[in-house]
Amino acid sequence: MSDQVIVAGAGPTGLTLAIDLARRGIAVRLVDRAETPFQGSRGDGIQPRTLEVFEDLGVLGAVLSAGRDLPAMHVYFAGEFVGERRMAEPVAPAPDVPYPNGWVLGQSDTEAILRARLAELGGQVEFGTELVDFTHDDTDVTATLLRDGVHETVHASYLVGADGGASTVRKGLGIAFEGSTDDSIKMLLGDVRVDALDHEFGYWFAGAADQPMDGFTLSPLPGGRRFQFAAPLAEDQSPDLATLQGLADRHAPALGLTLSDLSWVTVWRPNIRLAERFRDGRVLLAGDAAHVHPPTGGQGLNTGVQDAYNLGWKLAAALDGDTAPLDTYEPERRTVAARVLGLSTELLDKLVDGDEDAMHRGPETRQLGITYRSPTEQGPLVAGDRAPDAPLHDESGRPIRLFDLFRGPHATLVRFASAARTPVDDPAVRTVEIRRADAPAHPEVADRLASTALVDTDGHAFTAYAAAPGTHILIRPDGHLARRW
Repeated sequence: MSDQVIVAGAGPTGLTLAIDLARRGIAVRLVDRAETPFQGSRGDGIQPRTLEVFEDLGVLGAVLSAGRDLPAMHVYFAGEFVGERRMAEPVAPAPDVPYPNGWVLGQSDTEAILRARLAELGGQVEFGTELVDFTHDDTDVTATLLRDGVHETVHASYLVGADGGASTVRKGLGIAFEGSTDDSIKMLLGDVRVDALDHEFGYWFAGAADQPMDGFTLSPLPGGRRFQFAAPLAEDQSPDLATLQGLADRHAPALGLTLSDLSWVTVWRPNIRLAERFRDGRVLLAGDAAHVHPPTGGQGLNTGVQDAYNLGWKLAAALDGDTAPLDTYEPERRTVAARVLGLSTELLDKLVDGDEDAMHRGPETRQLGITYRSPTEQGPLVAGDRAPDAPLHDESGRPIRLFDLFRGPHATLVRFASAARTPVDDPAVRTVEIRRADAPAHPEVADRLASTALVDTDGHAFTAYAAAPGTHILIRPDGHLARRW
């Protein structure tokens, strides 16, 4: 048996998983049957929780530099400008939530940043390499890869299918893809250039506020003059530039818009599905291979990234001999995916039904509230919840954040200082000791316990964690609470 992991599919989900495995020193083969990287905006909305994941993986700076904030929308009804709206009002950063707002970056740009990070860690994407078959048993996965007409047999400890809605891996496992497809609705999505419009804003053209499906939107993409175009597509229309231009001529005749350079286009139907299982022995599903979403709410890419972030450390634990964490992958992530699918579907229904707030996006779309807590757990912050950030200072007064200490493949024990201290011998766990600003320091004890001693200068950490002196909280490598005592 090989200790390596094979990941099929090099979209955001597969790339995130490959990065997380590579930084743990785990051999990973990331294969994709496409000959070249995807080019297009597709999933261009990055939610706040995903920004936190990207910070941990070392790509946040590049994502923020390449992207932009969510734009205000200029709204036109029946061809007349009626005002400005926002899909979501901006929220100020807080000590526990440093990135509270969504971010815009075309999917192909996000993938390019992730590929560059993987390369820094010594990995690469094997494009033009298709997973065509596999078998698995209790100890091994044997996969057949096809490249340039040549078949290769590969052995691995685990196989992860991140290969999209038409997943070869899911079909090979015979796992049902439960849900529905509505052929009565077709949406046209594409990337197009519109030079006559101010690129700082988005645009919504419709017949009226209660007719959101009778019109189209243009969302500015960073780094140029392109917009992502979204509109309903009638049965007699073709997914081409002429159709897009016709919609612009109909809904915004006074603006005289000229659309050009259609660089990516796709037709989307409501194909809303959830895999019956996310795992079969040593073979697992993640991202669109496990769940497909409507584009409403910007949840699909983000949910896939969260799948991978949940899975990476659990695969590492299994390879190290502890399979218990991996057993939690399916129940945790399938429950979340079902919830998120419900949210995306609700937003789609609002759009189809003509609700006036169909374009509004609330805090529930930001994925900061995703939790794996047991229904029996009670309290403001319990096992399974997202671990909040907090600003701290070291003993010399240098500022540092909890997220800085969480960053990396390790788990973290946060110990809120009291007279009683318990050392942690596990080298995979980083110990952080936090004391109130008015509490005495015990540097000799902190050194003996190999912990990082920090000061909660403004009390944010004690507050965010609902902690008292003596509280211990173990943070999982994916930034969720493992337990508290």
